[in-house]
Amino acid sequence: MSVRRLLAAVVAGLSAAPALADDFAFMPPGGGSILAGSLLPGDATGLAEAAARKASAEDWAAWARERNPDLPDAAIETFAGYAALNFPMAAEAAQSLAESGDPALLPPDGKELAIAQCQFCHSLFTGYLMQDRDETNWRGTFKAPFHAEIPMSEVERDTFAHYSAINMPLKFGDVPPELRF
Repeated sequence: MSVRRLLAAVVAGLSAAPALADDFAFMPPGGGSILAGSLLPGDATGLAEAAARKASAEDWAAWARERNPDLPDAAIETFAGYAALNFPMAAEAAQSLAESGDPALLPPDGKELAIAQCQFCHSLFTGYLMQDRDETNWRGTFKAPFHAEIPMSEVERDTFAHYSAINMPLKFGDVPPELRF
């Protein structure tokens, strides 16, 4: 089972991943979702080639703008940071991605990590969605003893911090009432 599928199962109470997407559709997409949905939809070979490529965030941003010039700047920045942090994937993982075309084989993105990790101990609304922090301060949350134990690699923590700095806080009205407070 891929990390993405495992996260979806844990978060959605062992239900299907589409339910996860529906429940959190109000949140901006993460880098993996942007890649698979807006930049290379249905392109297994393209996903694998992207996942095998090493580039700076600036180069990834230019690459993304060429593929979809209509993407908002925040989506470009979210994707570019995700790709710079998570690619290149191991050759075996990129090959599996090419063979299956399953975007769930991509490393988890910031949105997926936030959904999987933040709401088990505190309100997702007040503890995450309404926080306005820069990347350094989001990374700093992992220094607290109760956050230090969260099972995430350094790359995952950086991916989470990058996504969160760009996409949080959300506007109050964008969060469904059942997820507030």
